[in-house]
Amino acid sequence: MSISINDVARAAGVSKSTVSRALAGGSVSGEVRARVEAAVQATGYRPNLLARRLRARDAGSVGVLVADIRNPFFTALIRAVEAEAYRHGRRVLLCNTDEDPQREAMYLELMHEERIAGLIFAPTQATLHRLERVALEFPVVLVDRAGEAGRHDSVVLDNARACATLVEHLVAQGYRRIAGVFGSTSSTARERCDGYLAAMRGAGLAADLRQLPPHSEAAEAEVSRWLRQPQRPDAFVASNSLLLEGSLRAIRAAGLRIPQDIALAGFDNEHWTELVTPGITVIEQPVEAMGHAAMGLLMERLQTPDLPVRKVVMQGRCIVRDSTGPAA
Repeated sequence: MSISINDVARAAGVSKSTVSRALAGGSVSGEVRARVEAAVQATGYRPNLLARRLRARDAGSVGVLVADIRNPFFTALIRAVEAEAYRHGRRVLLCNTDEDPQREAMYLELMHEERIAGLIFAPTQATLHRLERVALEFPVVLVDRAGEAGRHDSVVLDNARACATLVEHLVAQGYRRIAGVFGSTSSTARERCDGYLAAMRGAGLAADLRQLPPHSEAAEAEVSRWLRQPQRPDAFVASNSLLLEGSLRAIRAAGLRIPQDIALAGFDNEHWTELVTPGITVIEQPVEAMGHAAMGLLMERLQTPDLPVRKVVMQGRCIVRDSTGPAA
């Protein structure tokens, strides 16, 4: 009778995927590995050589899960990751999750089925917390969104410092009612919010912020309501380029002048931020370097699985333009 991996799983009292992970030298405890090895001996199981070859062939693929492909930051990040993957002879399997934890779970399962070598992932906060509790069959590098140091390598911006820099610049320009528009789904937005709050406290100013779905439409609607308040803000900081775009649309629809009536600053040095009048003050992220670094960490992890967990923190660059001219 042919012995299958299911027989080994039953004998060891673990799942089929755990047996596969243990036999491939993946992340399992020493106790589980010993049980699997004992079950292999007891059942006489021999892995199928053809299947092993197929797995080795498919290991040329790298998965990339991004939160919102409409966000120009992620478009640029994908391009950088793909270029570096190509240089290493790897194919890229790309999925867009639309900031949806259910879609993230579905695509993680797809990555298992495709037997990818490793994954570069920009997760929602909900899935980021879950990743710390689940064992995956492949290494993961978190990019842009990592939270506190955990089990996975990561590449991030110093988000708190970057947002604090924008607030400090606005304070130096004479603005006092500085409002913050932040995304509600990512650790990146939370860290930028933390930087905003710290800088406002440091300046002795009252914070005024909203946390929204990280899309242009949400920002436009919320900022429009904000601007109708009797004591409206005299400056806005937006935590990504889509929120920045929506904020600009709302300010223009309200008939306000930038910066004479209200100042505006945000994240990501997209082409439009320089082409509009006035140009928008932004934090430029080193997105190409982030993509290359993420792929580099993944390749190193594949070559040396026992490396300690690494976190690469990069600095943004504040590009000052006329949207944050001196307060009237």
